[in-house]
Parts: sequence; C-alpha cells; structure tokens
Amino acid sequence: MVMEPPPLMHTAAPVSRPLSRFWRRAVLTLEMIRFEHSVFALPFALTAALLAWREAAIPAAQLWPRLGWILACMVTARSAAMAFNRILDADIDARNPRTRNRHLPAGLLSRRFAWGFTAACSLLFVLAAAMLNPLCLKLAPAALAVVFFYSWTKRFTSFSHLVLGFALGIAPAAAWIAMTGALDPRILWLTAAVTLWTAGFDVIYSCQDFEFDRREGLFSLPARLGIGRALMLARLFHIAMIAALVLLARSFAAGAAAWAGIAVTAALLAWEHRLVRAGDLSRVDAAFFTVNGWVGVLFFGFWAADILLRPLGA
Repeated sequence: MVMEPPPLMHTAAPVSRPLSRFWRRAVLTLEMIRFEHSVFALPFALTAALLAWREAAIPAAQLWPRLGWILACMVTARSAAMAFNRILDADIDARNPRTRNRHLPAGLLSRRFAWGFTAACSLLFVLAAAMLNPLCLKLAPAALAVVFFYSWTKRFTSFSHLVLGFALGIAPAAAWIAMTGALDPRILWLTAAVTLWTAGFDVIYSCQDFEFDRREGLFSLPARLGIGRALMLARLFHIAMIAALVLLARSFAAGAAAWAGIAVTAALLAWEHRLVRAGDLSRVDAAFFTVNGWVGVLFFGFWAADILLRPLGA
C-alpha cells in the first residue's frame, strides 16, 4: 500500500518562495550599497574609539557595548547614505555605460524599496546613537545631513571629493564622542587624515568617468583639470594624509607599532599611485578597492596593537 505524502509537502514550495525572494532582495540590497566598502572608514572609527578608551581610562567592561553601538551607527549611517546616493544618481547612472547595470537603473530594485531602506537605516542610526550618549543623539541629524549632502555636490562643485572625504572623516570624531561624550581636538588629525585619504582615492576612481562627466556637465577634479593633473592632486592629498597621521601620532605620544602603521600606510599609498597612470586606468579597481581596503585594516591593526599592548604612561 502506497501512502499519500503528508499535506506539508504541498505547502513547502509556496513557503520557500517568499524566503527565496527575501534572501535575493537582501543580497541585491547589500550589493547596491557595496556593503563590503564599510571597511574603508570603519577601521579609523574603531581606532579613535580605542584611543578614547585608553585616554579616558574607561573601564574595560564598558568598551565592548560601546564598540557594538558604534559599529551599528557606522553600518546604518553608511547604508542610508549609499542608498540615498543610488536614488539620487539613478538617472545619471542609467546614462553612464559604466554604471547603467547598477541595481536601480537595471530595475533589480525599485526606488520605492530604496527609499524605504534609506528611511529604515536612518531611523536605526538615530536609535543606535541614542544608546551611546545624549550628545550623540543631538548630533545624529547633523551627521545624516553631512553624509546625504555629498550626493548633490557633483552637480555644482569640483571639490565633491573633499565633501565625500569629510563625510567619512567625521567617523573618528564621532567615535570619540561616542566613547567619552565630548570631543578632544587631537582626534581631528585623524578626521583630517581620513578626509584627505578618501578625497585622494575618490579622485583616482572618478578618472574613469572623465569623458562622461564632461559630457554631462558634472563636476569632478578630473573633468576640471584633466586626468594627469587630477592624479597629481590625489598624490598631494595622500601626502597631506600622511602628514596628518604624523601629527596624530605626536599628539597622542604613540608608540613604535603606531608609527609602523603610518609607514605601512605610506607604502600602500605609494603603491596605489604606481598602479594608475594618466594613460592607463586599467588598474583603477585594484588601486581603489584592494589597496584602500588594506590601508584601513592594517592601519587599525598596528594602532590597536599599540593601544592595547603598550603600558599606560609609556
């Protein structure tokens, strides 16, 4: 006698399809906001948080909960900013051969969904800031305004790269405030360093759109100065970044490991500029994604070792 399959077998497919759609949309969303690029600013924010923890002699038991909320703030603010950027630039992206396959122009995700995602991440960011301290909550709207404002700047200023840099550069200062409830001016050297670093690599990345930006009337340093001069300015930004890191290390009387981290950062940036030439942009992706990803990770590794392993007062 052959037994009939249980009713559950008939309902499995309808149940799995919504789950499949959910996971597919989740993956598409992470792709849209380039979630993996969170590695750019996050290590510098965590470095600032550890410096604040050491300088303010915060009990170790309070470190991990605060780092957790800082991480939540970083991820949600960046996700909101990236989604907003994709919404605002969707029509421009559709006309650009390099970006026309991005999720909104290609119809993989809807603008309505992207707006909802932006709103949800913004709300979660404010809630995470509220869990840190009152000053973080008060400054949360200003932080969102800064990261959203960048998306408009390519429409009216060639210095949009510096605005993007500042949007990432406020992360270390914000992390210090998250740990202590106040701002120490010394950490602004790290804000300056991240601002200059980001501006430099964004100039390199935007060289790919040199012709498109000029044709569309969009503002960027490559479109204004030409690729050769823009790359030279990117080098100057990165030299200034190293100078800011030196001043940061002096301000905090950093140890040998921190200084080694600066040296490694300088070497990586020198390699980045060897990869890209005005007449050869074929290795821009390696310069932008690979090198800059390692810059943040290795800088944090050296500075975290210095902060955690060097005795207080040394």
